[in-house]
Amino acid sequence: MKLPREIAGFDSASAMVVALARFLHGRDTPPLGKPALRVLRPAAMVAARLPLRSREWIYSVFSGAEGRPESDITGIDIDTVAESVAALYPRRRYPAVVIGSSSGALIHLCAATGVPWLPQTLLLPVRQRRVSPDDPMRAAHAFESTARALLDRNPDLVLHHMHDPNQDRLTLRQMAYFRVKRTRLGRAYEEFLTNTLEPGGIILTAECGQRWPTTRIGERHLFQFGAVGGMSPQEYRDGGPRVADYLRRYGASVRSWQAPPADAESPEAEWGFEPALRDDIAAFADHNGYRLMRLVFDEPEDLSPVIADLFRWWHRQRGLPADRLLIDSFMLLDPWWTLRTGAVPYWTTFPVQPSLEAVHRYLDSGDEYDYLHLGLFCHGVDSVGTASADKWRGLLRRAHVAGTFAGVSPNRYPNDPAVFFNYQHAIRAIPARHPMPKPLSLATFEMFMRKAPIRNAGVQLHGS
Repeated sequence: MKLPREIAGFDSASAMVVALARFLHGRDTPPLGKPALRVLRPAAMVAARLPLRSREWIYSVFSGAEGRPESDITGIDIDTVAESVAALYPRRRYPAVVIGSSSGALIHLCAATGVPWLPQTLLLPVRQRRVSPDDPMRAAHAFESTARALLDRNPDLVLHHMHDPNQDRLTLRQMAYFRVKRTRLGRAYEEFLTNTLEPGGIILTAECGQRWPTTRIGERHLFQFGAVGGMSPQEYRDGGPRVADYLRRYGASVRSWQAPPADAESPEAEWGFEPALRDDIAAFADHNGYRLMRLVFDEPEDLSPVIADLFRWWHRQRGLPADRLLIDSFMLLDPWWTLRTGAVPYWTTFPVQPSLEAVHRYLDSGDEYDYLHLGLFCHGVDSVGTASADKWRGLLRRAHVAGTFAGVSPNRYPNDPAVFFNYQHAIRAIPARHPMPKPLSLATFEMFMRKAPIRNAGVQLHGS
């Protein structure tokens, strides 16, 4: 089970596709989505004990190694890539297929209902060597000809060139982020739907409304400075004490960033839904006799309390304790072990202050948990807005019996290279074991959305 080499594996969409595809094959999620990488766990443990600067160098090289030469990017046929993505799923009939935005909570919903998810957005990693993370002005125009060639070859894509020197600082030394969004289903996704969706089945669009200021570089080519995390779009552009302190700590030659002026707001590069795709899906569904439903949410984390509530209700319906909360982080998630251990999943976008506050709000608004297991994605830098290990430790104290870090060392966080290998190890070490349940129906989810108290007004389910 391999991702196409044209897309980044170290990314939300690809990691979530692999996790869900393996679940539907009856398997767990290995480190970084690749079973062969389990053998690297001892090396990662050694690397984790190196000095901080050495760990940063390792992270930069490892995460940026996926960058492809510009000649490879210009030759991409996105339908061939999409065909390889769809081929990861078992070929059988499904009552529904989900298409659209990335969200870890959405992946848990897909696992619960036993259906696949096709991402609208994919990350094409471009090899980058001569652009400083702290020079967004230069970054915006560094790959214009490459972008134009890619878009000319793929007329159904919108390119969001994302540049985030706060959270992606180490990777940007090696790689530029070309995130592409489909505006049409395309041949590969249409064939997948035709061959796997039951007659009269449901196409569920997952539509995240997250938006971000952008600069238009060319037709269907946008530049996004900054990204969802611990900073607002305004702070990226205006700077301030937090930004100046961050740049000083990392030895930057500037005390604030100078980015191209924003001229519009667009769907956020990684998480936002491009609505043009919805119209094409609606036409396809109508032509082929499928039912169209829409799951609409404002921000990527908005689904998390809803899906956590769903799982807790489901576990209790099955007679399980439902007293164990597993807090996922970005690409650190495993749908198979979540269900096998009877855990309630709560997915966080990143280990940043807004996500920490959201988990606290969730715990404030319902029954408490005996056990808390906390995963923390490590992007290698102490970026602006990252919640400290002490603050996360305070969250774990809310467990009635025990709260534990899942695979991450609080002393090395947010630069712990071993977390990508230890997270799955920590989940497998949870002693609880329960039979894998039969899938929920989407009708049950609809009923739950109608009748259960929904914590987040930013989530809506529309049927047609």
